[in-house]
Parts: sequence; C-alpha cells; structure tokens
Amino acid sequence: MLLEELNTQKILEAPKLERRDLLKMGLAGILASIVPLGAGSAQAAGFSQRRISFRHAHTGESFSGVYRVGDKYLPEAFERLNYVLRDFRTGDVFPMDPRVLDVISILQNKAGNGEPFEVLSGYRSPKTNAMLRRVSTGVAKNSFHMYGQAIDIRMPGFSTRKLRDVAKTMHTGGVGYYPRSNFVHLDTGQVRSW
Repeated sequence: MLLEELNTQKILEAPKLERRDLLKMGLAGILASIVPLGAGSAQAAGFSQRRISFRHAHTGESFSGVYRVGDKYLPEAFERLNYVLRDFRTGDVFPMDPRVLDVISILQNKAGNGEPFEVLSGYRSPKTNAMLRRVSTGVAKNSFHMYGQAIDIRMPGFSTRKLRDVAKTMHTGGVGYYPRSNFVHLDTGQVRSW
C-alpha cells in the first residue's frame, strides 16, 4: 500500500507538459526515427546532402550546415533551425516545414553566389501576425508564416528581382516580391506569385 501511495505521489509531482512541448517532442521523435544515420556515416554511404546558410537580420544568429542527408532530415539541425527562425518578437519557437528549407536550399544553389541568405522572417506567431496586419497592408490574415511554412529572405550581392525570378522558375510554392522592402517571400503553398 505504501509503495502505491509513493508511486501516485511521484505521478502527481511530475512536471506538466504543455501542448506545444508535446508537439515539439513529437516532431523531434518523428524526425529522429527517420534519420538512422549520422551525417558522417551517411556521406560515406554515398547519400547526397542538403546544406543551407543564412543569418537572421534581426537577431544576428545564423545557421550554416547540413540539415538533410538523402531523404532524411537531421533532428539536431532542425532544433537549431527552428530556434534561429523563431518569432524574434515574442521568442516563440515553432517547427519549420522542412519543405520551405528545401526550397531555399535549392534557391541558394541556383543563385550560386556563395553568400548566405539574410532572413527577415521565418515563423511568426499569431500575435505578431495580427500586430503586423494592423500596421501593414501586405500581411495575410492566415499567413503561412504562422505555420512555419514561409520565409522572407534577401541575398547580399544578388538583386531581389533576380532572386524572385529564379524562385519562380522552381515552381515550388508561393513567391512574393517586395521591392520597396527589398525581400522575397517564399512559402510551401500552391504555386503562385505576386
């Protein structure tokens, strides 16, 4: 009886997990279960690697490295990517859609100037999105940013018009061009441009 009471007490004292924590752990678990090889052993086995390099314009934080080997995404890389691409206004971290990272990785290779992207916005919390809608006409009510499916970028030494043109040839999702603010929006929605 005493053992039962102790076990019950331990359960009651266990820290409670928020829904967001469970989602993060679930995504990490899923990604971990599909990545059987580390980057080094995968390279030795002949798998292709996808790399990406960018710096966040507002925080100065950066990521440069391999995030995918063959068709497997690397959980350690995504942990860092999700943090760097967080909503810098609120600090909220959200899992980025791996496809949006594939899009910018391919774009970076096609642009071919070797410079890292400058990221203006990755994940955007609903609170931040609502605030931006109040002060700007170019922010969608149901923005792909709120789902980790969009990123706003520019590339030093490469015109945003040219970056937009290259992105449009890829037919991988939405491509928005904002010449006044000097950035290109990319998302994993339907193929469209504005």
